[in-house]
Amino acid sequence: MKILLLGYGKMGKTIEKIALERGHSIVGKIDLSNRSEMDQLGKADVDVAIEFSSPESAYDNITYCLKKGWPIVCGTTGWLEHRSEIEALCQSEKGAFFYASNYSIGVNLFFRLNRQLAQLMKGHGYAASMTEIHHIHKLDAPSGTAITLAEGLIAEDSSIKGWTLAPESEGGLIQIKAEREGEVPGTHIIRYESEVDKIEIAHTAHSRAGFALGAVISAEWLPGKQGVFGMDDLLKI
Repeated sequence: MKILLLGYGKMGKTIEKIALERGHSIVGKIDLSNRSEMDQLGKADVDVAIEFSSPESAYDNITYCLKKGWPIVCGTTGWLEHRSEIEALCQSEKGAFFYASNYSIGVNLFFRLNRQLAQLMKGHGYAASMTEIHHIHKLDAPSGTAITLAEGLIAEDSSIKGWTLAPESEGGLIQIKAEREGEVPGTHIIRYESEVDKIEIAHTAHSRAGFALGAVISAEWLPGKQGVFGMDDLLKI
């Protein structure tokens, strides 16, 4: 399979390594310094693009790929105010777009666990909160994974209306504490606390390899399909 990498930072390099190990070829490695090189590639030159760039570049990269007819897997977060536009473009271009805030298989199972626990906890007097910890190079806060977790809580408990980064949360809002330290790949902790006890669930990534492998598996799955997809479609959970 011919893969175009959009974004060639630490994640892009990890994806490249795993893709090559799985027998794929890399037809381009695009970042801000050489973005014009995409214009030299035709529709048949790329089987799928994998996009892990920056919040500022993601929208333009995804738009370009969909208009070019390339299926695209995106893991960049921080641009989702444009998500409805991208999904509409995908449908109008009869393209294929795969998005996940986190491509780790374990994290996506954690998303499901989070929603199941939220169902159990509602109505029992516990206040939900969250802590997410990432490396100092991460540009957005809270993480896309934290937002997805918060959306899961909101979907399962009608008393929760949204989320906030503010130190003191108002009623009905989940407080998310975003910490940046060292080279931490990613830790997410969901906390339920009452006057008498506390319940926590957590996911801790040991490296970027789990995220990268999930992105490559998604890229292997996407070609030949049409529409907007996510990890639930891939994992059938």
